[in-house]
Amino acid sequence: MEKPRVALIAHDKKKIDLIMFVKENIETFKFCELYATGTTGKFLREKLSLPVNAVHSGPLGGDIQIGALLVEGKMDFVIFLRDPLTAQPHEPDISALMRVCDVLNIPLATNLATAEALVVEIKSILKSSEL
Repeated sequence: MEKPRVALIAHDKKKIDLIMFVKENIETFKFCELYATGTTGKFLREKLSLPVNAVHSGPLGGDIQIGALLVEGKMDFVIFLRDPLTAQPHEPDISALMRVCDVLNIPLATNLATAEALVVEIKSILKSSEL
């Protein structure tokens, strides 16, 4: 089985939360093929030394690039820690990404609680592929 392909995205006020979450679950994420939008990918590489395929930052089309990977069947999970209290100039792109996840039945976590649930599923997939 291929490595689980996971997109990691975080709004500015949620980037530290995402970095800490990935750090806490690094034993799982190091066995995944990781993708991230620009700055998030840069932080994951610098802070955690993880190999990450980075696309553009969200406001520059990164959310749409992740959406395209979803449509092409090249993504299994999306963890997108959103800041629901701050307006985003690229909100239409964010909505499109979430819509693609819904249409294609791609698991999408938008907060730490649902991200934890996705990690449980990813661990299960990794464990079953060892058999």
